[in-house]
Amino acid sequence: MNASRDVTSLFDPDSTRCAAVARLLDFTEYEAEVPVHTHRKGQLILALYGAVTCRAENEIWIVPPHCGVWIPGGIAHSARATWNAHLSYLFIEPGAATLPEQCCTFAVSPLIRELMNRLVREDNDYPPDSHAARLARVTLDELVNMPRQNFNLPVSAHSKIQVMAETLVSHPQDRSTLNEWARRLALSERSLARLMVRETGLSFGRWRQQLHLIIALRGLASGESVQNVAHELGYESVNAFITMFKKSVGCTPALYFSERK
Repeated sequence: MNASRDVTSLFDPDSTRCAAVARLLDFTEYEAEVPVHTHRKGQLILALYGAVTCRAENEIWIVPPHCGVWIPGGIAHSARATWNAHLSYLFIEPGAATLPEQCCTFAVSPLIRELMNRLVREDNDYPPDSHAARLARVTLDELVNMPRQNFNLPVSAHSKIQVMAETLVSHPQDRSTLNEWARRLALSERSLARLMVRETGLSFGRWRQQLHLIIALRGLASGESVQNVAHELGYESVNAFITMFKKSVGCTPALYFSERK
């Protein structure tokens, strides 16, 4: 193993014009930080195990197990994987499928996971009338019908929102109120509340809950216990954390991850 390798040096997706090419990556063999980069092809990042957090378009995207984040071609992005992450990448030629023009997260079916795993074994420059090309076509046809999921956190390019976001990402246990944040940022509480909605589309409380969900999914996917994650996020009890998690995704952490094993 050589954990100093950068995954961006492993493969250039733009070296082929094929509709879709796939790669598997085990992050025990590569650096966890993937620096900011861009490519012509769009990219679907699927977490088979562990999790990865992406930054793109002034938003933070979490990819928990068996979900995928879609990053259209030409959008600069970076990523950080958990130590145990096992990821599947699908690089898609622009125009090959009717996919969103903005980043989003998809629920990914077992069929798509198996098709991507099969495409990994194909050459990068398969002929357009080959079996690999037909596999790629079926994969893309399935992908465009996958439901979207809400695993993103809007951050905004506004300097005051960025200061608050960077602080809370680094110290998610910080329970400062909106009024306390307004004083830190030299704003009135009302002005900060309006700024949050205008820049992120979320109220301060809803935004912080979404941040906690993203951090929780990342921690739980890397093997942390529910108790540790609840403590790191500043919850007074495990039950309070589980209530937040269930309200956000519709089930408890134990059930969420057991369904994805």
